[in-house]
Amino acid sequence: MVRRIRIGGASAFWGDSAIAVPQLLKGGRLDYLVFDYLAEVTMSIMARARAKDPQAGYAHDFVPAIARVLPRLAETGVKVITNAGGVNPRACAEALAARVAAAGLDLKIGLVLGDDLLPRAEAYRAAGAGEMSTGAALPPAPLSMNAYLGARPIAAALDRGADIVITGRCVDSAVTLGAALHEFGWPADAYDHLAGGALCGHIIECGAQATGGLHTDWDRTGDWANIGYPIAELDEDGSFTLTKPPGTGGLVSPATVGEQLLYEIGDPRAYLLPDVSCDFSQVTIVPAGDDRVRVSHARGRPPTDSYKVSVTYQDGYRVGAYLTIAGLDAARKAEAVADAVLRRCAGMLHAMNLPPFTETSVEVIGAEAAYGPHSRARAAREVNLKLAARHPEPKALEILVRELTSSGTSMAPGISGMSGNRPKVMPMVRLFSCLVPKAEVPITIEIAGRAEAAPSTLAGGFDPASLPPDVAGAAATTPPGAPSVPLIALAWGRSGDKGDQANIGLMARRAEYLPFIRTALTEQSVAAFFAHHLRGRVERFELPGIHGLNFVLHAVLGGGGAASLRNDPQGKAFAQMLMDYPVPVTPEIAARCGA
Repeated sequence: MVRRIRIGGASAFWGDSAIAVPQLLKGGRLDYLVFDYLAEVTMSIMARARAKDPQAGYAHDFVPAIARVLPRLAETGVKVITNAGGVNPRACAEALAARVAAAGLDLKIGLVLGDDLLPRAEAYRAAGAGEMSTGAALPPAPLSMNAYLGARPIAAALDRGADIVITGRCVDSAVTLGAALHEFGWPADAYDHLAGGALCGHIIECGAQATGGLHTDWDRTGDWANIGYPIAELDEDGSFTLTKPPGTGGLVSPATVGEQLLYEIGDPRAYLLPDVSCDFSQVTIVPAGDDRVRVSHARGRPPTDSYKVSVTYQDGYRVGAYLTIAGLDAARKAEAVADAVLRRCAGMLHAMNLPPFTETSVEVIGAEAAYGPHSRARAAREVNLKLAARHPEPKALEILVRELTSSGTSMAPGISGMSGNRPKVMPMVRLFSCLVPKAEVPITIEIAGRAEAAPSTLAGGFDPASLPPDVAGAAATTPPGAPSVPLIALAWGRSGDKGDQANIGLMARRAEYLPFIRTALTEQSVAAFFAHHLRGRVERFELPGIHGLNFVLHAVLGGGGAASLRNDPQGKAFAQMLMDYPVPVTPEIAARCGA
């Protein structure tokens, strides 16, 4: 018989919906419930919270969410794995332990410690730790510094009897792979199995994004009010079936799961994790029944000998403010307001002997500012003006907020939308990523107050030369004057971010469409389309297993995350912006697509 475990993905980020846990426990028949809470910005928020309160610094909503279902967990034996510990996993565990004791239950809580490298930041700076892509020196006074740990310490905690495992920073997929390692006992060199388990974690780590959330065909994904969260049926060979609880909304299809496979990846042949280097290029996703798909053919190679380390640090202050402008020429009025406010502020800062704004951002939302020269909405009669800036001094940004507010009586007609509190000046947090040898990061697990060293994947061996060639598939030939259809008629797509880097993943609706997509969307044409944002290069990678392409756009998000002043600092809309790109096709395909 095939050994199989059922894992429910209950959280995609800190603040995700409360509907997931009840529906998964009610209809999931689960073995494990996993929660992913962390992102780089989340870590910095938690670090500031811990600085104010030694008992803070973790995902505080995790404890009450689990406390409400503790009797159910004890009754069913469902185990919980989470990185809700953030920068203070011990405080998280202690808070949950108090709830367990109050409920009179015997549930063991396991802790994974060792990711927090902040106390050793000066030593790493002295050793010359450099940023992964630029080589820049480690910034002074970091807010957080955490290694992305792997899955083996989680498995070790489960091996020692933990019912609930709480970690700090680990790779998002580790909460799923840790369960698989515990259940199946995969050895360290079972790379294909490990890659399959990691892919399973990657698919469910973003919750409902795999079950219809953010799907290109959004109007075919059922009721979002009760969207089903993902359940993975993971087999001992690393393949798995994805589904969702019965009676819930959303959609599980090759397209919804394929979009999630493409989310936030770079080179699909080298998705690097602490336990394994994954190759997703040949992965297949096929229907397996109503709201069920089968995912297989992930391949693995040895991991690297380093952990990726995420450092956050403050770089001055930022503020962003919005107002609405209505009427004829709304976009031009908005641009004129922004220009006047910025020039007025520049004069005031000069008079106060303050430096100019470090950076400013003006976006007219409603006039398709994100599209730049591709905008088709300059005649919009209602827009939102977003004006943002960065400066070393908070008072300079407070001036900007005041002067923008004053535009309501001194500038363009039709200004509204300034009710409520004025926006607050906030610290500007930037991300710095570096590598640290695994051997320098001792990891500890604790259960019932007893601590011991945890196993980790120290062995390296990843060799980029071992990757199979990324061979471009066939191109299409269309005659001059061939009809064109919008990309959305031929493909699904999803975009995401990694720092200042964005990816746009595309999956052809039919295999026969891919050559036409490949011909129209080259590295050069995508770079040209996003030229108004792009400051780096564009790479294209093939995923023949799902008839897909992945584009990686470097230096395209204005710093990315909390370091970006843009309305879309994570490139979430990039794939959708590309969906009306004209793709030349044959008359037969055009007719099929309704053109």
